[in-house]
Amino acid sequence: MKKKILSLLMIFLITCICSKGTKAQQNQNLNISFLLDLSDRIDPKKNPGLYQRDLQYIKSVEKLFVKHIKRKKMLLLKDQMQVFFNPIPEIQDIELLSQQLKVDFNPKSSKNDFLNLDKVYNDKPVKIYQYAIKDGNYIGSDIWRFFKNNVQQYCIKPDHRNILVILTDGYMYHKNSKIVIKGKSSFITPEFLAQKKLNTANYLAVMKKSNLGFISFPYNLKELEIMVLGINPSIQSPYEEDVIKQYWSDWFKAMKVKRFELRTTDLASSVEAVISNFMK
Repeated sequence: MKKKILSLLMIFLITCICSKGTKAQQNQNLNISFLLDLSDRIDPKKNPGLYQRDLQYIKSVEKLFVKHIKRKKMLLLKDQMQVFFNPIPEIQDIELLSQQLKVDFNPKSSKNDFLNLDKVYNDKPVKIYQYAIKDGNYIGSDIWRFFKNNVQQYCIKPDHRNILVILTDGYMYHKNSKIVIKGKSSFITPEFLAQKKLNTANYLAVMKKSNLGFISFPYNLKELEIMVLGINPSIQSPYEEDVIKQYWSDWFKAMKVKRFELRTTDLASSVEAVISNFMK
């Protein structure tokens, strides 16, 4: 009898703990940021279908955001989502599109705000990509400088779960940010990695010996979680994906990022489960 009572008590306690955890998760405030790499990787001639995958990844995240805010009580709403670029692309209506993609839900949010969210995130990202492709002036994406100057101010809010989603092929290059300091660099390209002899199985030893990696910053990003989606390594080296992920992993660890996920480009249906699991 005593064993039965103890078992029932244990089940009750476990249920209570799980229930509290689920409730806390539902009530957390989300602050989701996208950083879009609008370099020539989105050129349909170079990478057919790639930009459509970006759009589907964005939609997957947005759907989870909508699901989250709909579960919360109106009085507890304190959630937001926005899109960033660096540098700002010189394309049609970019200021307006960026403003429209910055959404903020609070107790004063109306029913229309909820209804419009899906439409905004269905229509506006498509326009940004299409305008960038039509313009054809792919000036690169300065992800390194975004972290240097903006990530702390733009992507981290107190009392929020801060998630940054970076859509990129994993390479990093901008003509105004070509810096090398004692082996560390602000960029990597297929040519750069080949030059550094990072195309063999002993790439880790080469990186360690030559002190290779991204130039990091003395930040403590313990309140930031990051998903890098769309990594698209060159097929010229069987170790390119490993090298790219090593660069990013070392960089995030050096800046004490709370948690991160690095994913190569894949069908949106496959990546959706990864996104969902990350955002649980």
